[in-house]
Amino acid sequence: MRRTSASLVAGALVAALAWASSPSSPAVALDPSAGVADLTQDINQILSDSRLTIARAGVVVKSATTGEELYATDAGKLLTPASNTKLFTSAAAVETLGLDYRFPTTVLSGGRKVGSVLTGDLVLRGTGDPTMLAEDYDTLAAEVAKAGIKVVTGKLVADDTWFDAQRLGNDWSWDDETAYYAAPISALTASPDRDYDAGSVIVEVAADGDAVKVSTTPETDYLKIVNKATVGAETDVLIERQHGTRTVVITGTVADPYQEWVAVDDPTAYVSALFRKSLAKHGVKVLGPTTAGTAPSGAKTLAEHQSMTLGELLVPFMKLSNNIHAEILTKAMGRKAANQGTWSAGLKVSTDFAKANGVQLINMRDGSGLSRRDGFSPSSIVQLLTAVRGKPWFTTWYESLPIAGNAERFVGGTLRSRMRNTPAANNVHAKTGSLTGVTALSGYVTSAEGEPLIFSIMLNQYLSGSPKDIEDKIAVRLAQFSRTTATAGSAQLRATDESASGDLECSWLKPVQC
Repeated sequence: MRRTSASLVAGALVAALAWASSPSSPAVALDPSAGVADLTQDINQILSDSRLTIARAGVVVKSATTGEELYATDAGKLLTPASNTKLFTSAAAVETLGLDYRFPTTVLSGGRKVGSVLTGDLVLRGTGDPTMLAEDYDTLAAEVAKAGIKVVTGKLVADDTWFDAQRLGNDWSWDDETAYYAAPISALTASPDRDYDAGSVIVEVAADGDAVKVSTTPETDYLKIVNKATVGAETDVLIERQHGTRTVVITGTVADPYQEWVAVDDPTAYVSALFRKSLAKHGVKVLGPTTAGTAPSGAKTLAEHQSMTLGELLVPFMKLSNNIHAEILTKAMGRKAANQGTWSAGLKVSTDFAKANGVQLINMRDGSGLSRRDGFSPSSIVQLLTAVRGKPWFTTWYESLPIAGNAERFVGGTLRSRMRNTPAANNVHAKTGSLTGVTALSGYVTSAEGEPLIFSIMLNQYLSGSPKDIEDKIAVRLAQFSRTTATAGSAQLRATDESASGDLECSWLKPVQC
């Protein structure tokens, strides 16, 4: 499903050259400086959009070949990056942890086995694996049973101490608490799907005769469901977990099946419930209660699950802009660098990495960009994007970026519906970012002459609907850029289908998929 960077660039170059020479776009010979002047004029025109009159716009374009700055406006201003923050988190994580890094989840014996009886505690220890599914915990339970254990006389101990106990990120909005894209962070967590939306459960409603039927993925009795919904002529339903509780209240009317991804209140407790249920299913009875704690020194490993590599995780992380992956990786970096699975330790790693690679202006409050106190300048982002091109892991990281106009969900990602049928399609590799009043797009594009360009577009404090089409127009214009020819009407955006535009990353708007 994934294409190589070389093939994408080659295809993009052919498309860009064809665009530049098409009959509808007459070419005019220019000297190199005039080509840059033409680009500047067109970007200025795009940014003159009335929606930006009261807003802040920072844009930087640089040649990756010569290092020349081709365009800049408010390049050094500190702006809110939204999910462009993940460019820094992902790069620092790969540098710190390595592409082969895996998250182990382990079941340990805290006592002595006598026949089929474990005299002591059974410990489930996590290190933050965001890809753990209910079926993976079930497999671990099956391994415990396979080891000949039928009775555990002690407790089921959930050891999530690889990370600290701070569950929510700095400055996260209170009204995002139950949203799956702002789920609590824990070293023990579970995902309901292979987007790996850790810390959440899918709640589905459907009309069943005169009643509304409710189901969850995975099946769990951890959540308390209060179903007040009724069957109606249309589906207009609200599924929401009440603040600080396990109670999910469903109201409204249901005609067609509908799903909502709901963050759990306590991922560790939720995982413990899944694991205990699986143990019972496989004939392992735990006599003691479930508690939080730490595996005792010398505990024996009974079963272990290893996650996919970080190199593989980059795809769902970056393509779908997964906030929870960013925060888990931040704490994992802190644990690796300072033996502290905390936001502060992990953010120091990311900040130090950025500064070591020439970034001057940076303020990181979390790993994902949910915090509105995160701040970068367009120049800072371009500096990072420039520096990482020389890293041995760059190709894998570059391929994890969303690709404009590519309909494959795990290729195009959050750009799959944007810039279709333009020279930017299958050419622009870039990270999106969206919050209310904030949008950003930063990454790489190959010009019409095959010149690699690096860009960052950051738009803040607008009051209109999301002006992502402005980002698209600039990116398309960069794909058309030529130092020696000008293209008539080059600033026009020919085709785009922003099917999930708005104030949040389209991939966050489940069940709608960007």
